[in-house]
Amino acid sequence: MANPDVEGTDGSWDLTAPLREAIAEGERLIAAAPFIRTEADLLEGYDYLAGRIRMAMQTAFDYDLDRPLFVQPTHQFSRQGLDNPDAMYFNAYLREGVEYVVRGRRGTSADLSFQVMGGAYTADSAATSLMAFDDRELDRDAEGNFEFTYTAEPGAKTLIVREVFCDWDTEEPGWISIERTDTLGAAAKPLTRALLTKKYEVAARSITSSIRTWFAFPHWFQYAEEVNTLTTPVSTPGGLASQRSSIGHYALGEDEAMVVSVPRCDDAAYQAIQIGSDWYASTDYETHQTSLTKAQAETDPDGVMRFVVSEQPPSGDPAAPYLANWLETTGHRTGSMMLRWQRLERDLGPEDGPTVQVVKLADVPSLLPHLAPLTEEQYAERIAARQRHVARRMIS
Repeated sequence: MANPDVEGTDGSWDLTAPLREAIAEGERLIAAAPFIRTEADLLEGYDYLAGRIRMAMQTAFDYDLDRPLFVQPTHQFSRQGLDNPDAMYFNAYLREGVEYVVRGRRGTSADLSFQVMGGAYTADSAATSLMAFDDRELDRDAEGNFEFTYTAEPGAKTLIVREVFCDWDTEEPGWISIERTDTLGAAAKPLTRALLTKKYEVAARSITSSIRTWFAFPHWFQYAEEVNTLTTPVSTPGGLASQRSSIGHYALGEDEAMVVSVPRCDDAAYQAIQIGSDWYASTDYETHQTSLTKAQAETDPDGVMRFVVSEQPPSGDPAAPYLANWLETTGHRTGSMMLRWQRLERDLGPEDGPTVQVVKLADVPSLLPHLAPLTEEQYAERIAARQRHVARRMIS
């Protein structure tokens, strides 16, 4: 029963109205996506919408410029922006001119990078990278602990930290924190109707804007390239400035496969390839093999890693149908692709990049004689290892 002595207990405040409207609009955007071909595509879209809602609520309600902290908005339950299956993402929101102290302990991951972004990703433009560096520029003690001070420059909006794993079986995460030197020790502001109204409105705008943004973004980059091709490694468009990447998109028939050949780069601590969906998000990398790092992949005697992208297992051997370097399309006849190189000791040239060949699935065994087939049991062991690693590091 409503308490007549407390305003709003009759439901008249209706603070969640913008959120409900945004969810309904998000559903309309998802249902009308032009690349939906099957019911499975639509179901994946609804799952994607749940991630957009989750991220919007987290960022709106965890957002406090007076009490900054690192939030983890992107993970296996909230995929976006062709998120890297090998990465943990941490975002902290900044106020210009304010001094911050960042502390942490370096884990054993292949890379730990920091990037300050200006502006935001929208359906019209990408955010701007103002600064990017990795932990090699930090002073660390014998235990890997570090601390640095940063004063947010004009235009700075977000500090993004990426912890990237190459060997999922052995590498462990560290920890990181951020604080404002001028507000530490002060109590949080009390909740008010105006504050919560604003938070629900911010969450509502985030839902629809993020959907529109990631619908538009791949058409500036991945889908601007010819289908079934991959670019020469360059600085990542709209992403981590210290990373090199090769991008593209694929379209394959059920009886076709794409063979991606790329030299193993010993001058990069991290090198990997992934498959993404038309939602411009990672596909299931926990219970399917939709990504591989150079630590997980097999390298041929000539120093080249050769990956097979296909819907069906490509070995041609019924007793051992899988290949170690198989990338599952998980029912997606079309999708996005990206190769990444991080923590480089040198810049990359065209000779370091991938080549692509689309072939009949039945021809794969003769084209890739060095890739040994895997049985059902052996492949299941690989998937189990992926599940264990994701469980260890994906804390959200």
